[in-house]
Amino acid sequence: MATNYVQEGKVLDLSIADINSGDPVAVGEIVGVALTDTDSDGKVAVLTKGVFKLSVKGVDGAGNSAVAIGDYIYYVAADDPKLSKKDSGTLFGIALGTVAAGATGTIPVKIAQK
Repeated sequence: MATNYVQEGKVLDLSIADINSGDPVAVGEIVGVALTDTDSDGKVAVLTKGVFKLSVKGVDGAGNSAVAIGDYIYYVAADDPKLSKKDSGTLFGIALGTVAAGATGTIPVKIAQK
């Protein structure tokens, strides 16, 4: 076995403050969903693959825009919710559900790493 193997890489322990289990997160280009709350060392276990039901807003960079199945979803740290079609953010995943323009809905999102 290779002596330089570290881990499988699906779950990463990342330093992120004030995160709750189930939150979408992004650290640079690494995206995923927190499996744990931020611990006393400032670490969060983040799953970087899979499909999760997440809150998504039906907006893009120009304003209200419906989310369709297959649309790219982006993470924008300053927004609430953090996921939308605003491509100024970090690519997070692919929508597997729909949200009306201007509305916020909980839909399945498949995580998509670059």
